[in-house]
Parts: sequence; C-alpha cells; structure tokens
Amino acid sequence: MTWRQAGGALIGRAEEFERLVAVLTGAAEGEPGAAVVGGDAGIGKTRLVTELVERARASGFAVLTGQCAELGDTLPYLPLADALRGAARDAGIAPLIEARPLLNGLVRGTWSDGDGEAGSGLTQQRLFGSALAFLAELAETRPVLFVLEDLHWADRSTRDLLVFLSRMLQRERVCLVGTYRTDDLHRRHPLRPLLAELQRLPSVTVVGLGPLDDGEMADYLVTLGGADAKLIGKIVERAEGNPFYAEELLDADGLPYGLANLLLARVERLADPAQRVLRAAAVAGRRIDHDLLQRVSGLDDAELEEAMREIVSHGLLLPDGDYGYMFRHALLREAVYTDLLPGERTRLHGEFTRLLDDSPAELAYHYLAGHDLPGALAASVQAGRRADALGAPVEAHRHYDQALALWPRVRDAEQVAGIGRMRLSLLSAAAVDESGDAQRAVSQMRELLATEGPTAEAWERLAYYLIDAGSAPAAIEAAHTAVTLAGTTPAKGPDAAFDACVLARCLATYARALLWSPRHDDVKDLARQALAAARAAEVRDAESSALISLAMVYEIEGDPACAQDLLAEASAIRSGNLPIDLRALFHHARIQYERGDLVAAAETADRGVAYARETGLSWSHYGTDLRFLRLLIHYVAGEWKEAGALAAGFAVRVGRLPEARLSGFALFVEVARGDAVVEERLAWLEPFWHDELVTYIVRGLAAEHALWNGDPLTALDHVNAILDVVEPFDPVLIRICATGLWALADLSDPTSGRPRPDLDDAARTHPQASRTRADDLLNKARDAATVGPGSGKRGELGLEGQAWLARAEAEWHRVNGTATPDTWRPVLRAFQFGFTYEVARSRWRLTEALLASGARDEALTEWRTAMTESESLGAAPLHRALEDLGRRARFTTTTPAPAPPKDPLTTLTAREQEVLSLVAEGLSNREIAERLFIANKTVSVHVSNILAKLGVSSRTQAAAHAHHHRR
Repeated sequence: MTWRQAGGALIGRAEEFERLVAVLTGAAEGEPGAAVVGGDAGIGKTRLVTELVERARASGFAVLTGQCAELGDTLPYLPLADALRGAARDAGIAPLIEARPLLNGLVRGTWSDGDGEAGSGLTQQRLFGSALAFLAELAETRPVLFVLEDLHWADRSTRDLLVFLSRMLQRERVCLVGTYRTDDLHRRHPLRPLLAELQRLPSVTVVGLGPLDDGEMADYLVTLGGADAKLIGKIVERAEGNPFYAEELLDADGLPYGLANLLLARVERLADPAQRVLRAAAVAGRRIDHDLLQRVSGLDDAELEEAMREIVSHGLLLPDGDYGYMFRHALLREAVYTDLLPGERTRLHGEFTRLLDDSPAELAYHYLAGHDLPGALAASVQAGRRADALGAPVEAHRHYDQALALWPRVRDAEQVAGIGRMRLSLLSAAAVDESGDAQRAVSQMRELLATEGPTAEAWERLAYYLIDAGSAPAAIEAAHTAVTLAGTTPAKGPDAAFDACVLARCLATYARALLWSPRHDDVKDLARQALAAARAAEVRDAESSALISLAMVYEIEGDPACAQDLLAEASAIRSGNLPIDLRALFHHARIQYERGDLVAAAETADRGVAYARETGLSWSHYGTDLRFLRLLIHYVAGEWKEAGALAAGFAVRVGRLPEARLSGFALFVEVARGDAVVEERLAWLEPFWHDELVTYIVRGLAAEHALWNGDPLTALDHVNAILDVVEPFDPVLIRICATGLWALADLSDPTSGRPRPDLDDAARTHPQASRTRADDLLNKARDAATVGPGSGKRGELGLEGQAWLARAEAEWHRVNGTATPDTWRPVLRAFQFGFTYEVARSRWRLTEALLASGARDEALTEWRTAMTESESLGAAPLHRALEDLGRRARFTTTTPAPAPPKDPLTTLTAREQEVLSLVAEGLSNREIAERLFIANKTVSVHVSNILAKLGVSSRTQAAAHAHHHRR
C-alpha cells in the first residue's frame, strides 16, 4: 500500500462537516460567516477543509486558499498573497485584483520599498480596505470561500486581517475558514487572543476535531487499502485516533515506531540524491521553488528530476502548481529539519542566503540561522522597509528591532545596514506607533533621546506620539524643545532643505499640541509661522496641518467664516499624508454643517468619503468620521432613506471600540424611527460605555429612546452618566442637558405623552427637587455654550448648538409650568436652518403650548403640519405622540365604536369616557384639565355627569365601575 491510495470517503467527521456546510450555505444566502477548525497535527483538518472546498466549487463558489508558513512573522500577509496569486489565474477574478494596487503588489511582488517612512499603519488600513472591497465585489458575482490554513504560524498582520474581515463582512456572500494546530498553542501563543476574540462573534463557528474512535479508525484504514484485520487492530491501538499517524503506521506495516521515526523511516528509503534534495527543501520551509531547489541541491536537471520523481512517488513532497513543491504534511518537514546535523543545517541556510535575492525577510531568517550577523543586520533593515511598504507595521517593527539588537554586535554597522542608528530607531518607533501602541513608541523615543544626541526631528516625533497617546502637557514640552532645537530659521549648507522641512513640521506639531490648551494666541502665531515655513520648504503636510490648527483657533475665537475659508484651502491640498488630507476634509465639512450650510457640507463630506474609499481608508479614523458626518447630514436634512441605508451598514454585533463608535451613530435615525433594532444595538454597545464618545452618543440616544417609551427616570440615569464623563465646556452637553430637561418635564407635567402612574407619583412627591435639578441642567447648557477650555471664552456657537440651547430653555419652562407659545416659537425658528426632524418635534411642543393658551385654531395648524412632517420622515414615535395629542385635543374625528346597550359606559360621550379613564388613573380635576387642554370647571361638569349616568356617588366608585366593565 502506498500513500497515493489515501483519500476516499470522509470518515467520522459528518457532524463537523455539516457545521461547516451550514456556514457555507449561510454565506451563499447573504449571511457572511467564519469558521475556525482546530485540532492536533495530523488529526484531519486539511482533509475536512478539502472536502468543504470541493463542495463549494460544486456549488459555484469562487475559492481562495492561502497557507501560512513556519517562518511566522518573517513574511507578512503570506496566506493572503498565496490566495490572491492562485485567484489571479482566474480570468474573471484577475481584473478585480489588478484594479487594487496594494493587492496586485502582493501578487506580483511589485510594491515599492520606498524609504521606510510611508506609514505602514496607514498602508495596512488601505490594504485591509482593499481586501474587503475585493471580496465584496467578487461576492456580487458569485459567493466566495476564503481558506487560511495553519493559522498557528500566521503573522500578526494576517491575524488582524482575519479579525477585520470577520467583523466587517455584513451582507456580503463570503465564508472565511481558518485552520490551526491546537498542540502548538502554548499558554502565550499569539493566536490564543485572536481565537478568544473570534469566538465572541456570533458569526463565527468553532469546530474542534478530536481523535477518531476505534470503529471510525478501522473504517478509515480500510479505505486506505488495509486488509489485515490483525494489523488494523494493532494500528488502531497505536495511532490513538490520529489519521495521519495511522496512515504512516499502515505504510510501515505497523512497526511500533514513534511518529518522528516513522516519518524518517520513509525518508531513509530514498536514494542519497533524493535525501539530499529533501533536506534542502526542509531548510527552505514547507514550500520551495523548483529552480531554487535545484541550485541549492547542486544537481543537474536530469538528476533533480529523478530525485524528485522518487520523492513524489513516496508521498514526501507534492507538486504545488506553478510554485514548485510542498511537503505533504508540516510534521514531515519538521522531522527532516530536526534530524539535520548542526553543521549541515548551517551550511544549507548559508546556501539559501547566497541564492535568495528578492526576499529580505527570508534572507534575514536564513542569515540568523546560519550565524551570519552582518548579513542578518542588512537583511533585517530591508525586511523592515518591505514590511512597511506592505502595510505590516508589527512585522516592520520586529525587523527594525532585530536590526537594532544586532547593531552593537556588527562591525561598521552603519555601513553594513545602509542607515544610521538614529534613523533606524525613528523607523522602529514609527512602526510601533502605527501598529496602535503609541505608549511603546513614546518609550522607544525617550530611550533614543537618552542614548543618542538630541535632534529636533526626534523631539518632534516624540511630541507627535505623545499627542497620539493623549499626554498633552508632555507633548507641549517635547514640541517646544523640538522648535527650540530647530531654530527660528533654517540652517544653510547641504542640509538646509532637510532642516527647513524639520522646522516646518516642528512648528506645525507644536501648534497642534497647544490647540486645546488656553494658549490660543500662541497657537495662532505658531500656526502662522508653520504655514510660512511649510510653504517656503514646500512641505505640504505641514502646510495642511498648520491651516487646520489656524482654522480651529479662529473658530474658537468666534470667526467661523475665516475658519471655513482656511479649511477650504486645507481640504484642497493633496499632501500625500492621507490622514492629514482626510482630517482637513472632515473639518471643512463639519464647519459647513455647523454653520447650517447642509448642501455644501454634503458635497464636501461626499468628497471625503469618496477619497477615503479610493485610498482604501474607509475604516480609518477620519474615514469613519466622514461616513458618520454624511449620515448626520442626511438625518438633519430629512433624507432618512439615505441615512437609514448608511446606518444599516454599521455593524450591530460589535466587538471593538472603533466599531462601537460607528455603530452608535446609527442610533440617531433608528431611535427617531422607532426601529426594532434599537434594543439589540444598545445591548451590544453597553460594554463600551466606558468610552466618552460612546457614552455621549449612545447613552444620549438611549435616553431619547427611554423617553419615547415613557420612562423618564431611565433617561435621567443616562443623562447623569454622560455629565459625569464629558468635560463641562464641551458644547455637546447642550443637547444632553436639553434631553435631561425633557425627562424632568415629563416627570412633573401630566400632559407629556404617556407617563407611567408611578413616575407621576414620584414627580408629585419631589417637585422642588425637579426644579432645582432643572436649574442645574440649564446652567450647564448655558456654560457649555459660552465657556471654552480653561474657562476661556467660547467662539460663536453653531446653528445647531444655538437651537439646542433654545430647546433647553423651553424645556426648563415645561419643568416649571411656565411654558407659553412664545417659549417654543424661538425653538422652532432656530431649527429651521434645515433640521427637519427637530422642526417637527418643536411644532409638537408649540401645539401643546398653544392649546394651553386657548389658541386652538393656530394649534390645529401647527399640529397638522407636524403630523405631515413626522409621517413623511417615518418618525413613528413622534407621530404616535402627535396622534395622542390630537386625540386629547379632539383634533381627530375618530370616536370609539358603540358598546353593547347593556354596558352603562355606553351612555357616556367620547369626552366623558376620556375623563373617566383619567379619573380611574387617579388624576385630580386640575391634572385632567391640563392633560385634555380644557378648563377645571369643564372637568367638574364632566365628572358630575359621569357620576349621574353611572349611578354612583363618588369618584372612587366611578373608577371601580370603569375597571369592572372594561376588564
């Protein structure tokens, strides 16, 4: 029996296979999902996934398969490149890859190494966006199965990509499947956190493969050609349920070897040339190119072909498409590599360093294994640059750090590396910052400044990372040092151009660090200096950053028109620094929105969203901010169909903070429409309430949701939580305070919507407490509108902020029972800059005030307009509140259907039935009058008529009668 007889039916894995098929079927129906398949080496993971791949292909799926390598973090995105390389052979898929430069570079290896300062974190965001867009576009034509094997060897960037895709795929017809070896996962293995994170996602299925039982193992051996029952019994006992081990035992006639000895016994059957080739292949890794294998082995064409024929016939290496060959199983490669003699291993690694010339990461690996430290230093630097260009910041930092560790052990290190230690350290710090660890970048820069001579560039980078880390005072100090070292004018001589660039960036960073401090005058001066220096040196990113900072100062000082002009100039710049370019577009659209120019804001936001999409940065910080702002503009402009479409793309089942922030923004339109998804979204967002932005957005809208459902006490809990974490000078508090005042008014005002009786009791018990709390909330709103950071004066408040302040003032009057039509008319006017929904809500309250003042005809006009507006928007909670108001005010013509003659309640008029219902709730005549907008005397007449018609003598008996006949 030979290895080539293996295969046949899938034995003992029916349940596991059906679970994978369920994920595959769901993806085909538009419910993307992921599965991770774990098990010991040789347990049958690849066999199971191969069966799934065949099922997928038969069902019309596009199948992409990629494999991780034992070199681990040395080669970032190896499985993605592997999968894309295979997919590029499909004429229908190749154009989708070619249209995305980063993906095409992975396939062809044509990316530019650049100078290592392109920003690998940014490139990673672009690559992730490109991969997501590629899968989404491909899934529009046919469903997709993307398999990543051997995740226990995956690099950090590949692991991050898998998590990103698992979360971001929402409606695309894509199924992700990964395999990993459980016996390789030690306690601190980096795959463990990823598996834990994936397992929390409802879209992820975890499949664990255990040993086959004795009967299944016997059946499996029969499918492999086993016929000797005694031998099969011995193998079943020896293999302990592991199919690969059983296969090797069967091939070795059941000899009682350990697995490594079994595998090496197969190798020892080969002729010497074939063994030499196999050992060289083991040093290369699980896969090896045919030509490279020939050069390392030293065999001529005929000798290599004969050796390879023998190796393949014994099932040790398998042909691997256009690539060359691959080991049939990773355990086989590990056994051959481990069996190499130390000198033999060093010599073969040295051979690979001599022959490899286009893979610095592999070169660094082989140089280190071959104890060639100068070669390892040079290759590590190049590998770091390559990882930067690929968008793999974690891997870039690892390579740079490896080079720094080798530095003191290599003579003439700077000449060997082709870069100075200072520059290498800057690259390493930049990579770790871009990977999301700003604190580590700060530590690395402080260490650098302590060991190397201080430079303006190093201090500027430290300030930049301190800003990212949220350490404003330290950032200001570092930026000041940077500017001092850079001098007030650029130096002359051969380094003048470089010095001019450094000065411009130092000034721009210093201005940015000071921006939210009380030193506004300093910011203005520094930003102007930075702008002049940047334009003189033609440093476009510093120019844009200076314009943004200068605009912010003018905005704070109350000159939004000048700020808008500066931001328009900044947003027109394409500096090549994509985060700054997107930041300029966002703030330009934001200030247009805040000034009430919704059309212009929409145009700028659309430009920003398109630019983020084109550059693959839709999921970057400002990419998501621009999408939220676009949703907000749709929401305010009353374009709720478009807003809803954007909100539907924001994941409900979130697991990371950036996703939670974006998800929270969807609540603006969903709460206003009363969508069923609101409760589910709020439940998923609750674990992220520790974040200030999530707290403000999500809990603020949760408060509105509670109010629409008649629960003002819960709404107040949300409002109080927001006030505890948001800075008192932040203008976002104005809206929150207005919401809190709405809740207090509902507690104290029986005319508000559908209050719960127990809450009315609480309000009656503590009316003074409500008024005191209302005073506090109004004062907070006024302070947020006028006082800036550091108790400085705030600039001109935007139109929406002014409208929310007017709303807060009006709600305060509702709490105190002093609201009049003139209280609400300014609110209505303030929101008429284009905020359709708030205009309708203001008409609702204006109608109530008009009814209370006796202006019934005007109230009817406002009510009808509000009904039309709310219906047009699809604002169901508001529409229901307006219907209730209209019923209480008798604006509607609908009356209750006649009751059977025997029921004495049928003798009551419609208005008397309304009054009786309120009497049954325990309301006094005054409260009933306020609820129904009628006089106390009229209520008294109605109550007297009710008692007479029902034949009872007290309000209590009337209430009991009503309860009895309406059960």
